[in-house]
This record gives sequence, structure tokens and C-alpha cells, in this order.
Amino acid sequence: MEIFTLLETLEDILEKSKTVPFTDKSIVSKNEILDIIKEIRLKLPDELKQAKWIKEERERIISEAQKDAEDIVKEAENRIISMIDEHEITKQANEKKKEIIATANDMYREYENNANAYVDGVLSDVEETMIKLCEVINTVEINLQNRIETVKDERKRLK
Repeated sequence: MEIFTLLETLEDILEKSKTVPFTDKSIVSKNEILDIIKEIRLKLPDELKQAKWIKEERERIISEAQKDAEDIVKEAENRIISMIDEHEITKQANEKKKEIIATANDMYREYENNANAYVDGVLSDVEETMIKLCEVINTVEINLQNRIETVKDERKRLK
């Protein structure tokens, strides 16, 4: 994932930066860090697009399952209508209709549950990634702010 590569680049820059003598402060290129943060912000919409696609795919699967269930019910109704001629056949048809409707409903629930579980899993992964990303960005921003303060202090000291 490109965002993690960019975050690793930020970490490398911070780890390889020159330190200010007698402090835990480092000197980094503000522009270089800001450029990487901008790239991260540009990459984030891709993750959000993926989550949107997953949601749409879930809705499509559910819609397809509903259509399949409706088709099965219509097929059952058509079979029943053709069997109405005899009383015994009518009884059997009514029983078969109930079975088919129950099966269709079970299939629909299974499709919906599977789709929901899949989407939930993917969204959970996206959420975890975004939380981790926010934590890293916050850490980087705090480190940058500390570095900026150090540079300001050093400049004041030099004047």
C-alpha cells in the first residue's frame, strides 16, 4: 500500500536526520516532509473509493439476491396456477409453494448475511488502516512541530 511506503519514508527521514548537539532534536527538511504529507493526503481518497465500491457491491449482491428470491417466488406461483385443476394437486402445489418460498427466503437471508459479513470485514480493515494512518500522521505532525520549535529556539539562541 503506497500510504505505508510514504509513512516509512517519513520515518526514515526522521531517523536519518541530523541531530542538534546536546538535545534529542533533529533537523529535517520541512518542504520534504510537507511534500510527503501532501502525497499521503492525495492517496487517502483511493482508500475511501475502495470502501464506497465495497458498499455498492454489497448493495448489488443484496439486490441480486432479492431478484433471485422474487424469481423463485414467481416460478412457484406459476407452477401452482398450472396445478389448480385437481384438488390433491392443489394441496401439493400449496405445500410446494410454501417450501419454495421458505427456501427463497432462506437463500435471500444467506446472501444478505454473507454480503454483510464480507462488507463488514473489508470496512473493518479499511477502518483499522485509516486509524493507524491517523496515528502515524499525528505522530509525524507532533515530531515536526517539535523540530520546528527546536529550529526556532536555535535561531533565537544564535541572535
